[in-house]
Amino acid sequence: MVKHIVLFKLKEELPATEKQAVMNQFKEAIEALPAKISVIRKIEVGLNVNPAEAWDIALYSEFDSLEDVKTYAVHPDHVAAGKLLADVKLNRACVDYEF
Repeated sequence: MVKHIVLFKLKEELPATEKQAVMNQFKEAIEALPAKISVIRKIEVGLNVNPAEAWDIALYSEFDSLEDVKTYAVHPDHVAAGKLLADVKLNRACVDYEF
């Protein structure tokens, strides 16, 4: 099994209402993916509520293998969800590890 954890930092100049709207849209899109991508075993998106922390969004997911993570990464519905952050993302960090 592989855990896939991704953190996103959005641009600082983004107005708060727009930032929250984009974060909510991303969460909804990602959490709808298990119905469309069979290799996802578990997925959730957390939106940071602590303004003292650096990252805005945490994505946590589980897969049977790294190959399944790769299948998920290129799936058109996942790519479309990722595009929701394309213009507002400042940074991204990712870790994939076996458990």
